[in-house]
Amino acid sequence: MSLRPNHPYADAPRLPEGDSVVIEAIVPGTGPIEIEIGPGRGGFVFERCAADPAVRILGLEVRLKWATIVDNRLKKVGLGDRARVLAEDAKTALPRLGPDGSVRAFFVHFPDPWWKKRHEKRLVVGDVLLANVVRLLAPGGELFVQTDVEDRALRYAAEIDRNGSLVPAGDTAGSAALAENPYGARSPREHRSIADGLPVYRFRWRKP
Repeated sequence: MSLRPNHPYADAPRLPEGDSVVIEAIVPGTGPIEIEIGPGRGGFVFERCAADPAVRILGLEVRLKWATIVDNRLKKVGLGDRARVLAEDAKTALPRLGPDGSVRAFFVHFPDPWWKKRHEKRLVVGDVLLANVVRLLAPGGELFVQTDVEDRALRYAAEIDRNGSLVPAGDTAGSAALAENPYGARSPREHRSIADGLPVYRFRWRKP
């Protein structure tokens, strides 16, 4: 992405250059690595760091403004050594990340806020994303997806089940559905949905 020098977010944090990027070069340390796709204003990242002091978490946020603001906030509060948010599209960033089998969990919260047919190509949960999620997940690693839109929930579940590389890991055998969020952290949208009394459709899959 090329931006004019006077663009307000010309210095947004990005992945290092190159076709192969080691995740530990971005979030060094020894704790388990987790990736959030589309962290937005970063609420889940901060809550997840508090819930699990050992975790290292990388956020991939396509909006330059929020990637910059959240990454700077993480550094300001002393979390920048184990939590980063970079201005990247997950569909193009994940293929560059490695090594394979190095990620404990992926989180996708309330994705795809587009409704018109012409936006179908922008949908996050699809073949490209899933192939790289499966590649990067460690054995036993988890993919957690949630939304407050029932049609989207059904579509995501069907897409992931059709991929066939992950097994449902919900509340009951053979189902990916979860009644509650088990990670001790919520995205701002999840907090708002709960406060408004809206249903939240949650799913978890695990790599065999």
